[in-house]
Amino acid sequence: MSEGQQCDFARIGLIVTGRGEAEHLPLLFRCLMASGVCTVEVLRRIGQRSPITAPRRMLAMVGSGKLIPDRDEEEIGLPARRYLFSDECRFVVLIDDLEMGRCDFVEQIFRRYRSALDHLLSEGLRRRASVHFLANMVEAYFFADHAATSSALGIHVNAPDGDVEDIRHPKNELRALFPPYNELIHFEMILQRLDMARVLGDPATCAWLRALFAWCVRALECVGWFDRGQLDLDLRLLDGAHRVLTGRQLVALGVEPEEA
Repeated sequence: MSEGQQCDFARIGLIVTGRGEAEHLPLLFRCLMASGVCTVEVLRRIGQRSPITAPRRMLAMVGSGKLIPDRDEEEIGLPARRYLFSDECRFVVLIDDLEMGRCDFVEQIFRRYRSALDHLLSEGLRRRASVHFLANMVEAYFFADHAATSSALGIHVNAPDGDVEDIRHPKNELRALFPPYNELIHFEMILQRLDMARVLGDPATCAWLRALFAWCVRALECVGWFDRGQLDLDLRLLDGAHRVLTGRQLVALGVEPEEA
């Protein structure tokens, strides 16, 4: 976006990796859309990416002069560039699940996603794109607002001990409580009720998710009449922990995040 430009309305396009997310993840951002300054939409669904470690594959890329795989260019970089280039009041957020088996490689996974964006975007467009993780998956946050989840499913869900981002497999935990759980039907029902102020109300927890919301809220400062003050308070964006790996993307927006 041009220096000093203000928008009347912003659009945030999501690139997601899950089936439920492709259908319903914009509902996670209801508190942003309720401000009336933006809409959140799914730009496309892609397959999860893993670090490129196979020597043969790395040599093939080097030998062909490629900096990123063709699939990353076609499914991530080019769609992001088209979306951002068409309107200076648009943003792209790539969101992946961070299951426990991928935690040890999260920095390499982040770099792969970030490279897919950076190699196709000009410097001006890069600051309007970011990469974030839901830990370990979006169902973790259903436990943080256990009242909403209980209401949606018609069962009693206990308040969690500790940080919900540490739950090893939230979807399995949910199915243990509610065996019919369906990642499309019930996923939507819970997201429609989820209160992000409850999810992010503890400043010591949900650092991955808070980094995502902090980036989105700061990006929306391009909307001239947007007042972020209440969201800062409700989501603990100023005094809450942000995961350093993804939170550092706030620097491109002129913000130094708290780290976790």
